[in-house]
Amino acid sequence: MAKVSIPDEVTAIANDIKNMKIRGAGKIARAAAKGLLIAANEYKNGMLENFLSYMNHVADILKNTRPTAVSLFNAISYVLSRLEKSKNYIKSVDEAKLIVVRAANMFIEYSLNAVEIIGEIGSKRISNGDVLLTHCNSSAAIAIMQKAHSQGKNIKVYATETRPKFQGHITARALARAGIEVTLIPDTAVRLVMREVDKVLVGADTVAANGAVINKIGTSVIALAAKEANVNFFVAAETYKFSPTTVIGELVVIEERDPKEVVPESYIRKYSSVNIRNPAFDVTPPEYIDVIITERGIIPPQAAILILEEEYGWAIEDYILQATRALESDEEAVTTW
Repeated sequence: MAKVSIPDEVTAIANDIKNMKIRGAGKIARAAAKGLLIAANEYKNGMLENFLSYMNHVADILKNTRPTAVSLFNAISYVLSRLEKSKNYIKSVDEAKLIVVRAANMFIEYSLNAVEIIGEIGSKRISNGDVLLTHCNSSAAIAIMQKAHSQGKNIKVYATETRPKFQGHITARALARAGIEVTLIPDTAVRLVMREVDKVLVGADTVAANGAVINKIGTSVIALAAKEANVNFFVAAETYKFSPTTVIGELVVIEERDPKEVVPESYIRKYSSVNIRNPAFDVTPPEYIDVIITERGIIPPQAAILILEEEYGWAIEDYILQATRALESDEEAVTTW
């Protein structure tokens, strides 16, 4: 295949995801779908086989921006699986491009609708007079609080600043603009204010098959403080954040980001003997989670496997098939040796 350049707009989207200008699992997923749409629209000439290779190349570029963001992978899989399943029937590049564009638009629309539906469903769990605590920046969690407020429920919210990238500032601004009383606190003040909190409401980056939630670093500590104080802990998550690979035992790798987000480069140079880590996420066990609020309804964390089987049965079968082939290949190599 002759080398085809990637559109500048797609490269810009990839860089914005990698550098966290585009933040939040839902926004990342929609940006990835948009990147595939733009790449397909901008493709010129070439054979159908070349177009398929080109789209896979674009997908790899997008996947490498945040390799642990399951919403990113699921969005890309949503679009390209439809192209893959149709490749034996389509006759031209134009037909293939149309499939990608339609699938990308379908995903973006579905994602936006999912957040709205979660807001409607989740607001029913919020009572008038509730004091809520939220962490980081979640479109789904914000939608629930905004919907509850629009229903006339008088709520107050503690929002954490979420170091080192301070995504909590975004949440605080969004809630304040909606007319919700919000107090921004340091992450480390959570246990102190928990005695005033009625419910904790957070988003999710990934939901594993066993119901564990991978979310912004600090979430598991908040869940522990909530458990200690007997405060309900709710997670708002679209179903495209559920990870099919965890069904076959694959672990979710925690992303470690650039230490320069934590301290200046001058500090790193001056104190070279100091090790600096910047993990972006942590894992909250299912036993610390009361419910997960999805666009499909409210489920206990233990029901995550049912969502995965229903939504991603085809993907799980593919992963199992790939794993079986790899195992057979390894056995054959050993036998040959």
